[in-house]
Amino acid sequence: MNTVNPANVNAISEVQVTSSARLHMGFFDLHGGLGRKFGGIGVSLSAPSQVLTASLSGTMQISGASSSRVFSIAQQFIERLNLKDAVYLNVQQAIPEHAGLGSGTQLALAIGAAISRLHQLNLSTRQIAELTGRGGRSGIGIAAFDYGGLLIDGGRASNNDTSLHNKKSEVIKNVPPLLARYKFPEKWRILLILDNNQSGIHGDEERSAFNNLPAFSENLAAHLCRYVLMQAMPALVEHDLPAFGGAIQELQTHVGDYFSPAQGGRYASKKVGEVLQYLKHIGVACFGQSSWGPTGFAVFEDEIEAERHLLKLKTAFTDCTLSWIICSGQNHGAEFRSSEL
Repeated sequence: MNTVNPANVNAISEVQVTSSARLHMGFFDLHGGLGRKFGGIGVSLSAPSQVLTASLSGTMQISGASSSRVFSIAQQFIERLNLKDAVYLNVQQAIPEHAGLGSGTQLALAIGAAISRLHQLNLSTRQIAELTGRGGRSGIGIAAFDYGGLLIDGGRASNNDTSLHNKKSEVIKNVPPLLARYKFPEKWRILLILDNNQSGIHGDEERSAFNNLPAFSENLAAHLCRYVLMQAMPALVEHDLPAFGGAIQELQTHVGDYFSPAQGGRYASKKVGEVLQYLKHIGVACFGQSSWGPTGFAVFEDEIEAERHLLKLKTAFTDCTLSWIICSGQNHGAEFRSSEL
């Protein structure tokens, strides 16, 4: 990997990176018999978002949210590139951690991209993901950082699948490729349902969960792939929310039940699960859990529908550990602002 070019150092004094959370709506091939495993569908969100600023420094300095995590990622990244200068990093705004919203990937990519720009290394997002150990199973967060929108990735090649055993100190090779990217309908609104008392499965617990789950049915994987290709994708293009939601429900039902031994049920949070069951009962077309949760989501035709349903939910569910965010799809990638010397 390239080391810093002294002629280019200090051309940029500060970099600000703004990126967003993402929903992971489900995997569609957990069998892997055709040579690729996982494959996922997800969407970049307008909120919650992350804002990070970076500048060169004589010593490593960290401030703001997730300081220990930021320090670990930055130090590892700098060491792998053999960079001479440390950095000052400040997370001014953070995405909730271990909530199923992809905070770890967005943090790692923002740190790597900021350091790359400070040193004018011109690293791609995929290179940064590999260096920071992101993209072991899903490429959705990586594509969200670059492009935003509704995203579908092609999973990992089985002959290079070290993801189930990957440790944070290892370098990921060949992150899942982006297969399709669509603009998320501008009028559609997404309601996030957050359980502030619970974290989703992550880290060693996540690796252990994947390693201990039984073999996934080949026929079921084929069934889910068909729903993605022949229902979710055309429905998204045609802005047909009921059809899109029907496809997402197939993923959520089968993948959620497959993961239930690890997360204690179809949904990780009992409280969020009760909200989602209520939404199903009243006929909401598209809902589910993002990644390992505990965050749930529901998609509505417009702002008015989202607000109307949120009012119902706040009346029916008064537990103070639940919180709600109405957002839209984010149809662009991370944004950068640089200050030059």
